[in-house]
Amino acid sequence: MLKKVITLCYRKIIDAGNTSYWDKFVHEDSFAEFKMQAQFYNQEQQFTTFAEMLLNIPEAEKLHFLVSAAITGYLRQLNGIIPDILDNLGRRFLTFENFKFEIINSDINDPEKHKVAVNFFSKPLIWHSTIDNLLLVSQFKETDEEETFTNLFQLQPFVSIHSIKNMH
Repeated sequence: MLKKVITLCYRKIIDAGNTSYWDKFVHEDSFAEFKMQAQFYNQEQQFTTFAEMLLNIPEAEKLHFLVSAAITGYLRQLNGIIPDILDNLGRRFLTFENFKFEIINSDINDPEKHKVAVNFFSKPLIWHSTIDNLLLVSQFKETDEEETFTNLFQLQPFVSIHSIKNMH
């Protein structure tokens, strides 16, 4: 039987307007790290925004990776569960093993302009079916079992199928 194995991507946008404590800590600490790391690429202090740095200093692209170090502790707090994504029973079910941090916008003088994204990539899932606007999925396992536990959930904004693979 052909199985569709998918990986989902959830892009979590964090800016000054986020209200959860976790989001606020990620925002504050990534902004502080951005200000500190940006000094190396902007020693003459010619530029205040991340966009200006990227335009004028090609090496500033490394700031995405360098600033991500400030949030790895917060990611560990999630215990491998992607935040915000719930199944139709209201439970968090989606696990992740990889993420990519990116700076969307920032200004070293204004934390209100600091905006980042954490892209969470789920562990592989088997996509069993689509029922109305819901996906029926289960955790991918190498072995076939008689009974498979599933989750039914609706694709929501900022969630997409990142990759798909057909397996026998």
